[in-house]
Amino acid sequence: MKTVNVSGLKNNPSEALRMAHEDMVLVMNRNEPDAVMVGLKSAKIIGMPGVRKALATALFKDGNLSLARSAKLADMPLANFIAHVSRLGISVIDQTADEVGDDLDTLNQWLTRSDR
Repeated sequence: MKTVNVSGLKNNPSEALRMAHEDMVLVMNRNEPDAVMVGLKSAKIIGMPGVRKALATALFKDGNLSLARSAKLADMPLANFIAHVSRLGISVIDQTADEVGDDLDTLNQWLTRSDR
């Protein structure tokens, strides 16, 4: 196991990430253990069944990853990922009722012009 202190992590986070690709990294805060960094590929966690889908779902739900990137991380076609998160009750569209109304008005205007 490798160690890094919090100030070292702040100054050079990429070094800690490189170390985590090889081994677990213990993050120390002063003289106390604070966190553990684990490289998902090196620990073979990312290849375990369901891990990619679970990570992608959590990252999308929290707004940290777009729908398309989440589907790619989950290694799923976009339509299948949309169906997956919808079954979990996670909204795919994040709009207020007013925003949806505005979009529908714009669509109706566009369709009206297209009929001519």
